[in-house]
Amino acid sequence: MPEADAVAAPHPIDIDYRPTDRTVPTRSKERARYDRELVHRVLDASYICHLGFVRDGAPVVLPTLYGRIGESLYVHGSTGSRPLRAAGARGAGEAAPGLPVCLTVTQVDGLVLARSAFHHSINYHSVVVHGVAHQVTDEAERRTALDAIVEHILPGRADDSRRANDKELAATSVVRLDLDEVSAKIRTGGPNDEPEDSGLPYWSGVVPVTAGYGKPLPADDLDPAIGLPGYLAEWSS
Repeated sequence: MPEADAVAAPHPIDIDYRPTDRTVPTRSKERARYDRELVHRVLDASYICHLGFVRDGAPVVLPTLYGRIGESLYVHGSTGSRPLRAAGARGAGEAAPGLPVCLTVTQVDGLVLARSAFHHSINYHSVVVHGVAHQVTDEAERRTALDAIVEHILPGRADDSRRANDKELAATSVVRLDLDEVSAKIRTGGPNDEPEDSGLPYWSGVVPVTAGYGKPLPADDLDPAIGLPGYLAEWSS
């Protein structure tokens, strides 16, 4: 999606993210990246994130859509959602503490088939974000965030659909997670076979994985006079 000005306080865009104890992997450290442009590119190329948090003392991970505006990620859900409510919970006269979370995004680039079962792997690009998610209460920011989530799915769609009315907006909770503690991780290349396995009679290599889009299928009740919008025709060509 096109980069917009961040609703939250903007971060410098000409520096990398700073590694922390939580963003430096204990294994395969050479695969870790902290390049801001790379992180944005991976986030913008995917649709689904996995949002992890602790609820009632147990870990929970939810797959959900998201959108990015500058240095902030936005996730939405029902106002009845316990984790989203927790992101805005507060006591009398207290500021909302937010919800500690870990958000991940992964895109698979290839299946890595080694001669040994032990060395099978995948090629991938991933991003992990640690931080505290806060419930968005400002109506203008909430509407902007919901537009960003729709635009993240398909650029041009927010202006080509009815936006949330007051009733729908009241039933929707939005949380923001700022990109402060962030890392990307990449695996490329072929299998790492052991030298003594190089002569084994098994196929070894990489099966590329690519994303594709099929021909758009209109809704059963769509007015035939409504043609395919240009942004969708270009996206699916």
